[in-house]
Amino acid sequence: MDELRGWSVGLMTGTVLDGNIDIAMIRTDGERIEEFGPYELVPYETDLRPLLRETMEVARAWNFDGAEPALSRQAEELLTRQQANAVSTFLEKHGFAPRDVVAIGFHGQTVLHRGVQPGQTGATRQLGDGALMAKMTGVDVIYDFRSADVAAGGNGAPLAPVYHRAMLDRIGGSQDTAILNLGGVGNLTWCGSEKMAAFDTGPANAPVNDWVRKHLSLDMDKDGAIAAAGTVDEARLARLLENPYLARPYPKSLDRFDFAMSMADGLGVEDGAATLTAFSAGCVAKGLDLLDRRPDRLVVCGGGRRNPVLMREIAGRAKVDVVSAEDVGLRGDAVEAECFAYLALRSLRGLPFSFPETTGVPEPLTGGRHAPRNV
Repeated sequence: MDELRGWSVGLMTGTVLDGNIDIAMIRTDGERIEEFGPYELVPYETDLRPLLRETMEVARAWNFDGAEPALSRQAEELLTRQQANAVSTFLEKHGFAPRDVVAIGFHGQTVLHRGVQPGQTGATRQLGDGALMAKMTGVDVIYDFRSADVAAGGNGAPLAPVYHRAMLDRIGGSQDTAILNLGGVGNLTWCGSEKMAAFDTGPANAPVNDWVRKHLSLDMDKDGAIAAAGTVDEARLARLLENPYLARPYPKSLDRFDFAMSMADGLGVEDGAATLTAFSAGCVAKGLDLLDRRPDRLVVCGGGRRNPVLMREIAGRAKVDVVSAEDVGLRGDAVEAECFAYLALRSLRGLPFSFPETTGVPEPLTGGRHAPRNV
């Protein structure tokens, strides 16, 4: 299948639950980014956030012990149907027929993820019915990207590094440049001459989003305005940055809820937002210290790059040049969806996207399950 190349669609819905589906197209052979296609942030037909939040809460109580809650299947079908409809509309809008698309990379919605712990293997669950998606769209679907990695003893995350490497190749990035994605969790990718290092640095947007939702009924701290009005509790921050995860060697990964908004309990709303934002930045600084060579520049993707307070905190606390993806010709909002378009082609070609230095698998490994189109 080495001849496989062409347009691929990637779908991503993050753990921050913003109510939208990221849909991106790229032309690729699973090795190079040949062309960027259309990208859209598409709202769900109906607001799935309450259902998904409940599903996550139930999943955390389940914690992979016993039968999976029935609510997961209900949420999975509804999510799949709405994402499939969104893909069909997207393709038609941009002048593509299903036959023009080699594959859809359907990440699904992570409701529970547990990285490898001492004496315990990892576990992961993403909602997404690939067979239903393929039937509804008429396009081959690659889904369930993480399970093979977990079964082999890996963390199941991060999977984006091999795409980040392709991004760095496209912009001519050297060892002095790393990719930082700021979603619910922060993840970092750095590529040396022969080595690729990638891991979750710590939380990014999730704790502060949860904090302002609890206290102000807002979905996020837009533009960092609430944090900007507060003062960082530096003593508390120093204690938080002693968390053993931050010093642990990579590979390593996190669940969205591993670092909670309760880190700011007892602080005022603004000071809590400021402290949680500074903590996310401090985690990036700690992560850079783990690398064989500390980069001078971070190219930042994901929603967090739109938070000027977070970006300033990272620049100051990590002592690096921080630039938005758009500054170097990349698409900061589209990266995660593009990634799964890219991984879909790698999966079809049997190319690896899990590596010992990224997820901790014993050897490079491909993954994903293939649901063929309804012909």
